[in-house]
Amino acid sequence: MKIFKFGGASVRDASGVKNVVKVLETVGYENTLLVVSAMGKTTNALEEVIRNYFENTEELQSSLQEVRKYHNEILLELFEKESHPVFWKVDGLFAELSSFLERNKSPNYNFVYDQVIGFGELVSTTILSQYMKEVGVRNTWLDVRNLIKTDDRYRDANVDWERTQQNINEGVNKELLNITQGFLGSDPNNFTTTLGREGSDYTAAIFAYCLNAESVTIWKDVPGVLNADPRYFENTRLLNQISYTEAIELAFYGASVIHPKTLQPLQRKEIPLHVKSFLNPTEKGTKVGKGHDLEPKVPCFIVKKDQVLISLSSLDFSFIVEENISEIFKLLHDHRMKVDVIQNSAISFSVCADNKFNNLHDLLRILKGKFKVDCVEGVSLYTIRHATQEALDSLEKDKEVLLKQRLQNTVQLVTG
Repeated sequence: MKIFKFGGASVRDASGVKNVVKVLETVGYENTLLVVSAMGKTTNALEEVIRNYFENTEELQSSLQEVRKYHNEILLELFEKESHPVFWKVDGLFAELSSFLERNKSPNYNFVYDQVIGFGELVSTTILSQYMKEVGVRNTWLDVRNLIKTDDRYRDANVDWERTQQNINEGVNKELLNITQGFLGSDPNNFTTTLGREGSDYTAAIFAYCLNAESVTIWKDVPGVLNADPRYFENTRLLNQISYTEAIELAFYGASVIHPKTLQPLQRKEIPLHVKSFLNPTEKGTKVGKGHDLEPKVPCFIVKKDQVLISLSSLDFSFIVEENISEIFKLLHDHRMKVDVIQNSAISFSVCADNKFNNLHDLLRILKGKFKVDCVEGVSLYTIRHATQEALDSLEKDKEVLLKQRLQNTVQLVTG
C-alpha cells in the first residue's frame, strides 16, 4: 500500500478539498490509505474552545459556534443540497462534542484537551470522504481510534504497537482507498488520546509500519524539505534527498517539516518517505531514505521560538556534580520540560527547554529552594546543521547571543 498524509493547509477550504481529489487523480490512488489532519486552523480554534471551557465559560458557546460555522461554509460550497447525509453526519459530531462539554466532570486539562481536539480530524475526514464519494471516488472512512491503541498519557500518548498492529491488520482492507484521521488514538478505556502536536505525520508512519507499505508521502504547501523555514529565513533551497539519519537529526533539533517520531518506524523497515507539494504533485519533492546524508550539501537552519533558558549555580559555589545533575533532570522530567540544549561547567548548569505544558513556574519554585536560578523566557534557539563560518556569521549578526554550543558540524545559539 501507499500512505498519503494531507495536512490542514491542504484541506483548509472547499477548493483545497477539491484539490486533494485532483492530486489523487493525478498520481493514482489504488491500494492507498489517506491520513488527514483537521482543516486549516481548526486545531487552534478548538484550543480556544478548551481555554474557554476552563477559564471563560461565557465565551464557550460562541467559540464553539465559530468552529461549526467555518466547517458549514465549506460544506455549503462542496454540496449542492443541505439534505446530503454529510450535513447530519457533521451535525452529529458537533452534538457529540457539545454533549461531552456539558457532562464532563474531569478537571484534568490534558484529558479534556484530547477529548475535544480530535473532533477537528473527525469532521475533516468525514467531509473529505463524503465529497469524494459525491464525485465518484469510492472510499472507506475509518475511525483511527479503533485502530491505534495507546496508553493514557494524554496529549503525548505512547503507542501500544502489538495491539495497534493487530487492529490495523484486521481493520484495513488493502484493496480499497481508505481515509482516516491523523494525530489520534485511544487508551485502554477507549477515551481519545493524541500523539503530540503535529502527530499526523507519525500516524502515517504507524500505518506504513503496520501495513509494510511501499512508501509514505506527506503532501504540503512547500515543494519539499527546505534547508530552512522560509517564514524566518531568506534564499531557502530544496533538499532533493536526505538519509534517515540526517532527517532524524533535523527533526530532533526541531525542523518542522517532519515530525520527530515519524522517522524511526520507517527506518526500521526501510520505507521511503516523500515530501511533495499538493500544488505541484508531479514534481519530485524530497525523498528521505537510504543513501546520501544530504543532497545538496548545504547548511540547514532550524529555529525554535518562545523557549526558556534556565541557568543554575550552587548556592555555596560548590561544584555541580552528578548528584545535582541527576536531581535537575528528574525535576525537568517530572515537569515535562523538553530539553533542547545542555551546557555545564564546574559550578553552573544551563538548559534551554520548551515549556510546552506550562509547568515552568512550578519548576522554578522548586529549583530556587536548591540553587541560584536565572531564567530568561521568550528566547529563540537556532541550530545550524553542516555549519559554515559564513552561515554562522550571518545568523549571529545583530543578535544577542546568550549561549553558544558547537558539536562537530552542528552549532546551536540561544538568542534573546
